[in-house]
Amino acid sequence: MELFIAILILLALIGVSNVINRQIPFVPVPLIQIALGAAVTIIPSGIHLQLEPEVFFLLFIAPLLYNDGKHTPRSELWRLRAPIFLLAVGLVFTTVFLLGYAIHWMIPSIPLPVAFGLAAILSPTDAVAVSALAGRIQLPRSLMHLLEGEALMNDASGLVAFKFAVAAAVTGAFSLPKASVSFLIIAIGGLAVGAILASLVTGLRFMLRRSGLEDETMHMLIHILTPFALYITAEELGVSGILAAVAGGVMHAVERDRSYKAMPRTHEVSDNTWSVIIFILNGLVFVILGLQIPDVFSIIWISPDFNNFKVIFYALVIFLMLILLRFLWTFAFSKGGKIFGGTKNDKQLSFKMLAMTSLSGVRGAVTLAGAFSIPLFIDNGSPFPERSLVIFLATAVILLSLLSASILLPLLAKKDGGQDAELAKKERQGELKMMSAAIQAIHYATDESNEAEAAAAIADYNRWIRQSQPNGHKQSNIRLNKKEVDLRIEAIEIERLTTRKLLKKGEISKEQAALFLGSLEQLELILSRRTHLWYIVLKYIARELRAITSKDPARNATSKLSKPDRDVLKKIKLETSNAVIESFEKLRTSPNKRDVEVIINHYHMIKNRLSKPYSRGQAEFNGKEEVKRDLHWIAIQAERDEVQRLYERGEITRDIANELRRITRDREAYILEQE
Repeated sequence: MELFIAILILLALIGVSNVINRQIPFVPVPLIQIALGAAVTIIPSGIHLQLEPEVFFLLFIAPLLYNDGKHTPRSELWRLRAPIFLLAVGLVFTTVFLLGYAIHWMIPSIPLPVAFGLAAILSPTDAVAVSALAGRIQLPRSLMHLLEGEALMNDASGLVAFKFAVAAAVTGAFSLPKASVSFLIIAIGGLAVGAILASLVTGLRFMLRRSGLEDETMHMLIHILTPFALYITAEELGVSGILAAVAGGVMHAVERDRSYKAMPRTHEVSDNTWSVIIFILNGLVFVILGLQIPDVFSIIWISPDFNNFKVIFYALVIFLMLILLRFLWTFAFSKGGKIFGGTKNDKQLSFKMLAMTSLSGVRGAVTLAGAFSIPLFIDNGSPFPERSLVIFLATAVILLSLLSASILLPLLAKKDGGQDAELAKKERQGELKMMSAAIQAIHYATDESNEAEAAAAIADYNRWIRQSQPNGHKQSNIRLNKKEVDLRIEAIEIERLTTRKLLKKGEISKEQAALFLGSLEQLELILSRRTHLWYIVLKYIARELRAITSKDPARNATSKLSKPDRDVLKKIKLETSNAVIESFEKLRTSPNKRDVEVIINHYHMIKNRLSKPYSRGQAEFNGKEEVKRDLHWIAIQAERDEVQRLYERGEITRDIANELRRITRDREAYILEQE
């Protein structure tokens, strides 16, 4: 029961971390999750989970790297194969050799094999941490692809080097030729096992489909089990389970590309399910990392054998040496841009790009899990030398790498004029993709009974697509700035007061007033989502309490309104629009004159539309407008899903994703008010 409660708390912390990040977006989610995990262990009766490295690699690292293998562009991996090899293998072993000797020289109490082991476990960069940071920082595309490829491959080389270093520390024996041959067998064998098994799984799924077993839930179960099967099989065969998971992900992407055109909807369940799984696993990795930090640090703080200032100094020096070594290594192979797959005619990389490459080598959960896998005793029964200090130094370097990347990378990646244009281009591309996804969702939901409504909804989106183009005529009532949102909310309050006056005069019934006020509150909630979170929460709670205590008629009202009700609601909207225009006319001389005019024009447009008599054809269509409304909401959800998908694939940054979500909310408010 305690374990179940602990898991629930950890899952809740993931949600809390994203809520906090929404309020303080300049702090990366991983750092918030680490802080929350550490905070939970400090409180009385807090959670204390012992990190089991083998379980951690199987449960977290295998599926995460499998997913990264699926989404990393294969063409870029191949184009950057040489620089990826230089960083994932060459830099790893160079780091082990040079940093190992430096650590032993600086801290003589750490034997040379143990120093090599510490250097080895610090050498791999963390794919999860890199992806999390890239989501909020506009890193150059070439750098991002290089970091992704490096992070996919260097876990294996770092862990293999760590394995041999620890074995040398435990047994006192080491053979370089044997270690080199073993590394090749483990690496190549892991890639081969992953590719072969993934191909077999793909063939199995294809045979099941050919035999008529099209149950997407069953195929999703096979898909979920695949990375675990790849990892376990490879480890049992004595090769790299991590590289097997990566190779399996790449093979799955190949199979997906072949079948997508023939069966475009068969991957929807897979994409949506994996999106949830990866979100949870990513969060748990950093929360669990945070859970370990207080215990790791407390052992060093309270031990009389260690000087706290010295060990902090050691950690800082080791981190700086890692950065310097990465910088020099990148610089040495950057002539002609070759480190990014360039040609001989390319120019030397700038200092800024070299610095960004160096700082982007973030360490993460793989490093900590490897450090915790150090045995407690060596072969002669003695305690493993300086085990606690090694784990402390590894943890401190993880935190330093996350903090430095979070603080310095945004400064180095600061937008210039060219980047502004690139961001605007990506935003336009993202907006087109999410609206195309909305149109596709409407097509999927179309049948014989709603063809006319679907055609109208698609026509709306085609019009918005034209307006989103650089030369399009954008309407002010679709995209709103923050001041316009504030004024719209003020206008809604005027509409609300006007409606209550009409109710008090007896011109409308309680049910009609409740319906109209309910629509205003829904519109206000949509508009205010860009304001403070607590305003939304309190507003929603107040609305629900009022609905329960007063038996709000709007709560149980049907969406199919009678013609008299529609006429009354139309009359209310005309009255409230006049009240808003009259009130805002007095603000034309205010400093916000332009925004005030936008709101006035918006309500004039509503009045003009409501004042026009309906034709017979329009009246017949309005009888089914709830069908069009439902299609619009399906399209809005498709927009949100597409934005999340683009963000998870790394095609857009967090800032662009937030901007696209803002556009969707504005469209949602526009659709609600129009209908």
